[in-house]
Amino acid sequence: MKILAFADVHGSQEALDRIIAKSSNADVLLCAGDLSNFEHGLHKMLGKLAQCHRLLIIIPGNHEGEELLRDECARFEGIVYLHRGLYRLGDVCFVGYGGGGFSEVDRDFENFVKKARGHMEGKVVLVTHAPPYGTKLDKIYGEARGCKSIRDFIIAQKPVLAVSGHLHENDGVEDYIGKTHLINPGKKGRILFVQ
Repeated sequence: MKILAFADVHGSQEALDRIIAKSSNADVLLCAGDLSNFEHGLHKMLGKLAQCHRLLIIIPGNHEGEELLRDECARFEGIVYLHRGLYRLGDVCFVGYGGGGFSEVDRDFENFVKKARGHMEGKVVLVTHAPPYGTKLDKIYGEARGCKSIRDFIIAQKPVLAVSGHLHENDGVEDYIGKTHLINPGKKGRILFVQ
């Protein structure tokens, strides 16, 4: 499966056009939040992504409210709103948790994955807005600003891929926790393979 992952477009038409141009090379589009800039133009941007005729899986960032993004996604075919949810596609299980991005410990995330853990089958792809703590994806001025709860989940569950965004300074940065490939694909997007 070829996944075009991206995050933190923040309403940029130029960035959205690049994602759309790359979409023909992907099976699935995966947005790790902040498609919009404080929800401005959200409907229009989702409409353009829907015209790619590729499944779009999206979570909210800290620039989209959960309710509005969920309602807007429901207006389009082929868009899956995945905040606090699981979505299976073949033998791949996407696990989504968006919003926030500022907590070192996230009890809501911990409670969500505790309840969902028994339903995660196959190859797990985690998509969060916040990056995992103590990785190359969460460094700002040399200090870790990620989420320990997400890191603990990755260590315990061992997803094949963990996609996050939020910290623009780490756009395009990759790392690993064990065998889990971590990436902040940024607004340019990256094609990732899950086999």
